[in-house]
Amino acid sequence: MERDFKASALQAWRLRPQTSDALGLMRMAFKATLRSIHMSKFLLCLAGIACLLGTAGACMALPISPGDRVKITIPEGEEFSGIFEINFSGELELPIAKRIYAVGLEPEELQQRVYQALVKQGFFQPSFLRVSLSVIQWAPIPVFVSGSIFQPGRVLISELSDAEQLQTPVQLSGHAPLNRMLTTALKSAGGITPTADVTAVELKRGSRKRVVDLTGVFTGQPFNDIPLIAGDQVTIPDTGTVNPLLVRPSNITPSDIMINISNLTVPGRAVGTEAQKFPYGSRFSDAVVSANCAGGTMITNARRRAVLVRTQTATGKTTVFDRGVEQALRNSTNSANNPYLMADDGFACYDSGVTNFQSVLGIITQFLAPSILIYNRFVP
Repeated sequence: MERDFKASALQAWRLRPQTSDALGLMRMAFKATLRSIHMSKFLLCLAGIACLLGTAGACMALPISPGDRVKITIPEGEEFSGIFEINFSGELELPIAKRIYAVGLEPEELQQRVYQALVKQGFFQPSFLRVSLSVIQWAPIPVFVSGSIFQPGRVLISELSDAEQLQTPVQLSGHAPLNRMLTTALKSAGGITPTADVTAVELKRGSRKRVVDLTGVFTGQPFNDIPLIAGDQVTIPDTGTVNPLLVRPSNITPSDIMINISNLTVPGRAVGTEAQKFPYGSRFSDAVVSANCAGGTMITNARRRAVLVRTQTATGKTTVFDRGVEQALRNSTNSANNPYLMADDGFACYDSGVTNFQSVLGIITQFLAPSILIYNRFVP
């Protein structure tokens, strides 16, 4: 506001031949300031409308984190211009000037803080200083994820590929790379579990906490995917109840899972020792069919049994689900009698009583056949 008034007064002074007295000059400056204020409000309104139309949540750019590289350009200030990397303390170090804390600020906010710091430290006059700041490389950031998640712990998101690490950084055109968002962190931690409460995901940044509703990931409704910075803590509450809506591939759940399968029966082919891939959301009955436990001769295969073994990583508790093959295919009505498959589950098929009896007869025949041949040869 003060700068606008000074600029307006300067403009009025330049037009002094048309104004005969000091009162006229003040009136012209005041009117120019009002016009500037109205224009600023108009531009702010336009920006607000653009945010509302363009995004579901708050209009924000990606915050700065340690390791990010920014390019600063200051006309007639070459000693302060160049490419700078935010240090691990979260500060921007400019030559000569004092360090400027940058973490958590959007690029435009950091640009304004650089302007204010250089003016306050007496390096430039406000009317002559022009600062341009842009991000040229986003650094990988560590984020901590806990709660109802498959792989809780520290995850590193927005990692640079080997090729990107060797390339010379170039100026980026935007401030919102999608690989430093909340959904990326959840996906990198293995995805949420079927019992997660996606309506109350908690994000903690320093002493501030924020609750985010991610239901829109599964319903298709707009949701606020928050950009993260290094050190953010994400906690997913647990409801204790399986929500079928969450058991499918998405931005915050696994795309597929690997299941260990064993089927050594004679009617079906033997499955190899390597784990088999299933789409996330597959059920016990899908493993029965995929492992060739079902089908074939009804009298021998209908009474086969299938067993699912699951060990919880966090507690070490092992759960065994044992069911007849025909029951699994014909009477699977809910998650209780046809559970979802999870990563690293063990699945095995067992032969029916008829098949076992046939195997026993085969073994007896193998022993009797040579004995009969010997008997027929030596006994007249």
